[in-house]
Amino acid sequence: MAKNVGILAMEIYFPPTCIQQEVLEAHDGASKGKYTIGLGQDCMAFCSEVEDVISMSMTAVTSLLEKYGVDPKQIGRLEVGSETVLDKSKSIKTFLMPIFEKYGNTDIEGVDSSNACYGGTAALFNCVNWVESNSWDGRYGLVVCTDSAVYAEGPARPTGGAAAIAMLIGPNAPIVFESKLRASHMAHAYDFYKPDLASEYPVVDGKLSQTCYLMALDSCYKSFCQKFEKMDGKKFSVNDADYFVFHSPYNKLVQKSFARLLFNDFLQSASTIDEAAKEKLAPFSSLSSDESYQSRDLEKAAQQVAKPFYDAKVQPSTLIPKQVGNMYTASLYAAFASLINNKSSTLAGQRVILFSYGSGLTSTMFSLRLNEGQQPFTLSNINSIMNVSSKLKSRHEVAPEKFVETMKIMEHRYGGKDFVTNKDCSLLAPGTYYLTEVDSKYRRFYAKKAAENGTIANGH
Repeated sequence: MAKNVGILAMEIYFPPTCIQQEVLEAHDGASKGKYTIGLGQDCMAFCSEVEDVISMSMTAVTSLLEKYGVDPKQIGRLEVGSETVLDKSKSIKTFLMPIFEKYGNTDIEGVDSSNACYGGTAALFNCVNWVESNSWDGRYGLVVCTDSAVYAEGPARPTGGAAAIAMLIGPNAPIVFESKLRASHMAHAYDFYKPDLASEYPVVDGKLSQTCYLMALDSCYKSFCQKFEKMDGKKFSVNDADYFVFHSPYNKLVQKSFARLLFNDFLQSASTIDEAAKEKLAPFSSLSSDESYQSRDLEKAAQQVAKPFYDAKVQPSTLIPKQVGNMYTASLYAAFASLINNKSSTLAGQRVILFSYGSGLTSTMFSLRLNEGQQPFTLSNINSIMNVSSKLKSRHEVAPEKFVETMKIMEHRYGGKDFVTNKDCSLLAPGTYYLTEVDSKYRRFYAKKAAENGTIANGH
């Protein structure tokens, strides 16, 4: 049996094109601070006409294999999580197969998982379960979370973003799954969905979506605490984990969510809550669940109580989500990558709790244990290979007019055929894949930006 199964290696890719939320706010005529303070966002990445979820995935996968020196023949399962539909039948996974085919490896299990932002977590669990199972053939699993989050003009547009994350799965990992500590909440809700197949834009009920997220969080946390108590013989509180990482549609919801955990600790009289905190939260103890989701006063009080804990246990994971935006399936893992970026030298021996949420609705809270790992799969390697800070620094800020124009081009081309892109890859780093054309039969073609000037075609 494989031991200490988990994440061996990670690589993240996000587009080099981005827009400052402050600039977008002014351009949209929104009140000052609406996107920056109201949503808690700093900047938003978006795909230009040469990038999409497939090209971002190809870039993340090839980069991971090359930088960690992983032989493509050593991949036995490849799962993709995404909610960006480019084809109703052909999985994104199939587009990644040429990377392995040229090494003679076509024996790779797995396809795509989709349910809003949760697909990446489903793909990850599938790979981990495979390595832990009797079906495992001794090779690595590979998980890709990829999405481009775009919204129609209006109040939801600043909650977009784009990224792809690749994760290598196997035994003796530096990031180990505590598989018994996992709690899910699945239900049926129309909080965010994409029923119009001609459009990339979702139908969103913002208020309901936030309530569903917090409700799912409560349910997962209660169940998680029960499982912990059964296993450990003591009550779980936020003190029993070193860090918490949340799926981040926008940072303000992450702040509210963590505060919600403290309120749960208070209701269960867990050890985190001191006398001063009890006094602040006591007036809300008689609220019904439904009332508690709508109470602004509770939200404020809980956030005050949670603030010192939030700064220590959550804030280190918020860098990329605040800078790149909502990356749907990649969002949770980009937050986790932020934690590694900020704390990699002190993470060994720590427990990290992750909360994954996908509208409609699916959610899981799960636990990871971290250790330094063995070469080349170490936390410090993961950190230096992802190289988050310099990727963020080397981006190109776009004017709002250019952003709006790009959104219009993408909207017009969504589901389209028979077009050639401008092939402008001047902003892309060497080794980045990009879309060159979609032919009259809707077939998509990609090329890879070479290290020198010039390109290497790939994809026919």
